[in-house]
Amino acid sequence: MKFAAAFTSLLLVSTAEAFAPVNAPQNVRYNVALSMAADKTTSKRKRALKHLGKIAGAVTTVAIATSTVPVPPAFAAASKTLKKGKQVKEVVEETSTFMTVLSALKTKKAIGLAAGAYAAIAVAGEVFGGSESEEAAPPVPAPVPAPAPPAAVITPEPVAAVVKQDFLEAEPYWDQSTIPVNVYKNKTPFTGKVVSTKRIVGPKATGETCHIIIDHDGDFPYWEGQSWGVIPPGTREKDGKPHSVRLYSIASSRYGDDMSGKTGSLCVRRATYWCPELQAEDPAKKGICSNFLCDTQPGDEVKMTGPAGKVMLMPEEDPSTDYIMVATGTGIAPYRGFIRRLFYEDTPAASAYKGEAWLFLGVANSDALLYDDEFQEAKKKFPDNFRIDYALSREQENKKGGKMYIQDKVEEYADEVFEKLSNG
Repeated sequence: MKFAAAFTSLLLVSTAEAFAPVNAPQNVRYNVALSMAADKTTSKRKRALKHLGKIAGAVTTVAIATSTVPVPPAFAAASKTLKKGKQVKEVVEETSTFMTVLSALKTKKAIGLAAGAYAAIAVAGEVFGGSESEEAAPPVPAPVPAPAPPAAVITPEPVAAVVKQDFLEAEPYWDQSTIPVNVYKNKTPFTGKVVSTKRIVGPKATGETCHIIIDHDGDFPYWEGQSWGVIPPGTREKDGKPHSVRLYSIASSRYGDDMSGKTGSLCVRRATYWCPELQAEDPAKKGICSNFLCDTQPGDEVKMTGPAGKVMLMPEEDPSTDYIMVATGTGIAPYRGFIRRLFYEDTPAASAYKGEAWLFLGVANSDALLYDDEFQEAKKKFPDNFRIDYALSREQENKKGGKMYIQDKVEEYADEVFEKLSNG
């Protein structure tokens, strides 16, 4: 089968569980793909959605690799029977419940590449000035300040002046031959400094998620879709050895939230364990690395490795490429970098882009939505190029009256999704 020269459909699936050690065993991979291949009882189209549900189910709580508590199954299978469509083959790489889920759908006309791993839109307020009277008038009272945004809203630091983002581009910009990979390793990690750590979910969210900006002074370049490894301080209790590396998808574009090219961002959920016997959180079983990151203060140092990964990169050579992004929880991280690059920054990729980027995000409730203010602004500015669909498991119902999980939301648009893939 000949591969199309230009990829015009891309299905990207990610989960909130992207912080396991990098040395996870390889023998646990591809189990979903093999399971799907062995399932001969239903149509290929139904099996594709069924196994999409397995890997992109509504993950609202996670356990870190350092936890000693067994992790229950986190993915639910879709149950809706789809119409028989064109041949679709789903290949899924699942490196245990703690690894980023990598998924790709292949059609007869095109291949969609996907792997594990966002447009921050600066909210520009309109300034309304009062007209001056020809005659003298008493001073106009200052307008009442707008209320502070809720905890779930995060807005990047404003940029003093609009500067074209092209100083970190390849030549041509879509050429991936020079991408940096594993520049810093476990034995010689890079030391970054925390700029800020902010909680970005509301009070009713299931758990705490933080947006962490790290200064690398331009010495740790990366591309959208790559991951950073983080080595938490301290040693393991069982053998006294240093903690192993945890991978986190980078949640910013290569230019960083401040557009300087000297920072990068992580989106991290604090992993905790509720002990039914204690009726309280057990600090002995909390996630070591996620708690370290969420507790950091400005100026704290972070040991880092990478950047890791080459399979999550956006195929930018064809500017008409459609992106279908499916994520739950902090699995949104790499897609925020994508959306920033396409709809917020003045990059060659943004100037050329003519396709449609479609984001599916699953979380528990409205307070748990991540970067919603940025995504809504992107949708407002580029209604023909950016779409958003949320699955709120505790607030919405699916067609059968059950909880709305991410696979249920994708299923609502099954015909359109598969048409995009089939059309290549």
